[in-house]
Amino acid sequence: MTTFVDRVELYVAAGNGGHGCASVHREKFKPLGGPDGGNGGRGGDVTLVVDQSITTLLDYHHRPHRKATNGQPGEGGHRSGKDGQDLVLPVPDGTVVLDKHGNVLADLVGQGTTFVAGQGGRGGLGNAALASARRKAPGFALLGEPGEARDIVLELKTVADVALVGYPSAGKSSLISVLSAAKPKIADYPFTTLVPNLGVVTAGSTVYTIADVPGLIPGASQGRGLGLEFLRHVERCSVLVHVLDTATLESDRDPVSDLDVIEEELKQYGGLDDRPRIVVLNKIDIPDGKDLADMIRPDLEARGYRVFEVSAVARTGLKGLSYALAGVIEEARAARPVEAATRIVIRPKAVDDAGFTVTKEEDGLYRVRGDKPERWVRQTDFNNDEAVGYLADRLNRLGVEDQLMKAGAREGDGVAIGAEDDAVVFDWEPTMASGAEMLGRRGEDHRFEAPRPAAQRRRDREAERDEAQREFDDFDPF
Repeated sequence: MTTFVDRVELYVAAGNGGHGCASVHREKFKPLGGPDGGNGGRGGDVTLVVDQSITTLLDYHHRPHRKATNGQPGEGGHRSGKDGQDLVLPVPDGTVVLDKHGNVLADLVGQGTTFVAGQGGRGGLGNAALASARRKAPGFALLGEPGEARDIVLELKTVADVALVGYPSAGKSSLISVLSAAKPKIADYPFTTLVPNLGVVTAGSTVYTIADVPGLIPGASQGRGLGLEFLRHVERCSVLVHVLDTATLESDRDPVSDLDVIEEELKQYGGLDDRPRIVVLNKIDIPDGKDLADMIRPDLEARGYRVFEVSAVARTGLKGLSYALAGVIEEARAARPVEAATRIVIRPKAVDDAGFTVTKEEDGLYRVRGDKPERWVRQTDFNNDEAVGYLADRLNRLGVEDQLMKAGAREGDGVAIGAEDDAVVFDWEPTMASGAEMLGRRGEDHRFEAPRPAAQRRRDREAERDEAQREFDDFDPF
């Protein structure tokens, strides 16, 4: 049964914003007491957070669909909807977030590092928030925005200072078990280690982490065996340690050719040429292994490698190796540039930046793109004429109508607001007749123009009394 997963495809969906409420306060003798519709709640975000107690992406392999909760709709009586609950997904330290095209979105290193993978939708405004001096009692509310939904890829790259590389059964797991407190599975057959093992080593005042990378065989960089799956785990290391088996039972192998093969695979994978190398000749507790180590050591040193002869079983030569690794790691840490505090860069919007663009496409359609117009369209209830008129007002004030005229749009031309796969298309008129003209003057609640029955009856009675008074005054019995 799989217990370790270092790459998964994950579908995340943030919560949708709640719709605003269109409500009018009513009580005795006040049939229209003013708008009191509340705002919709915000949709929950989907956030990735580094948790160093998590070592695998297995949970997301079994459950690849994650969704935050939606915001609740507003209610009458100025009651706003409840915000959706954020969904927090813990990931291992060293997780890289990519989009479906392979572009890196975030590199999560360090406890508590966060990345918002899905932004929750805004809640729609209720009619109480939309009321103004001109629009005293709006008969509509804004819709909540949909939450962000997308497919992402999570890749785990082990955060370690030292990476042990070498053929299967070269003794990497045994070496990490004696250098640290890690207890990996150890056996004498190929591919015993199916997951990277991580251990912590203390050498004097230096504490560093060490990891063994399994599955490196000829052709690993092209996908043969398990090597390609785990080569990414060596990318963050400061030093590479070649563990060579000096007592191999395979007649067609020897430590020098093993080293050449592994180096070629690392070269084919790329990005590791600048890492210092150390060669460890393992299994010198076996007489033939000791003789072979003494024979090939001068050749390896002539190539520029630092060579250490060790035995993980007899635990010989480990102290010198441990302190040598600590020295290399200290040099690498000292050479790293000091991370400067994050600078807050404020980029003011240009004076002539309208926040949207108008382009004419080949088919003659004029397309409007911009954060505000697209968001306003998503928030509009097109079944409500007054809401459509309100949208027309907002677009007109933003300057969309002027830009369409400058772009050469004429009455009856098609105008699309939004992306190609999710756009609202309408026939444009210079007066922005997007339904507003059906309401008369835009931005007003025309329910107040219709006479109320009680007021009309009162006016009728007053008119009858005035007529009767005029008839009495005009009456002349003589």
